[in-house]
Amino acid sequence: MTTATHHLMLLAYGGPNTLEDVRPYLLDVRSHRPTSDHIVEEITERYRQIGGRSPILELTSAEAAGIERALNAQAGEGESWKVWVGMRHWHPFIKDVLADMAGSGVTEAVGLVMAPHYSKMSIGAYFKRVAEAGSPVRLRQIQSWNLLPGYLDALTERIHDALAKFPEDERDQVPVIFTAHSLPERIRTWDDPYERELRETVDALRERIPDQPWEWAYQSAAMTPDPWLGPDAGEVIARLHGEGVQNVLICPIGFICEHVEILFDIDVEFSQQARGLGIRLERIEMLNDHPLLLNALAAMVRDKVRTGDLAEPDPEQGASTG
Repeated sequence: MTTATHHLMLLAYGGPNTLEDVRPYLLDVRSHRPTSDHIVEEITERYRQIGGRSPILELTSAEAAGIERALNAQAGEGESWKVWVGMRHWHPFIKDVLADMAGSGVTEAVGLVMAPHYSKMSIGAYFKRVAEAGSPVRLRQIQSWNLLPGYLDALTERIHDALAKFPEDERDQVPVIFTAHSLPERIRTWDDPYERELRETVDALRERIPDQPWEWAYQSAAMTPDPWLGPDAGEVIARLHGEGVQNVLICPIGFICEHVEILFDIDVEFSQQARGLGIRLERIEMLNDHPLLLNALAAMVRDKVRTGDLAEPDPEQGASTG
């Protein structure tokens, strides 16, 4: 029997592999707009404090390997899968991976961004990069998966594991601060689904931990003069301190793996803030290659291919994100 090979491309943000990569990486992030030495030095220092590089490529590659194993384990007779990894802002760039795919004879694939919540400024911008590549590979899209049961179940497991770090008689009073990457407030003028999808995820998680106090916050707003979605997690931590709270748990729902927004923004900045206030701050272990997540993503991909529930490439997608 002839085996039909299907192809999945995982898309992730990318990050510098060395401190010397920070400047060219930021140029790509900022669409080659001029970047001051002050900003470059500040971002370089952040990476220096987390080990001198971003681990996002290795972590996404591990996710890809796990999803590929799950896809092939779930595959029917005569079906096989290969998973590729492309980065939006650093090597291996999306355009280069698409070129490799085309060179290997791939004509059609599924594109999946390793972020659960859709915004034109986030997920849309990945598929804009795909359109800009001008590749002959037809990359059909999965645009969001914010209520995927395996994602929610894996997060719930991580929350319970993290709460177990607190004294048993205090755990049920520890507020869980759910966070996601902030975006400019102007997305609200587009009827963008980002905030709605985040609320849906939080509501689904609250059903799984119904008696746990909780808060909502954004994090990692960029250094621009535009107003960004809030409240910022640092503001929430300060408010909780004023209310007498002594323990907090951060659960980043908008991120899948460790990278600078986790390793610096939470593990360095928010942790320093909490220590200064006398608060014990913990965060969940990130999902990374959690089997519940990877098996669920594999099943979702196969189901969407089977049913044809995939968005077609749109050259205009993300065109106004800037």
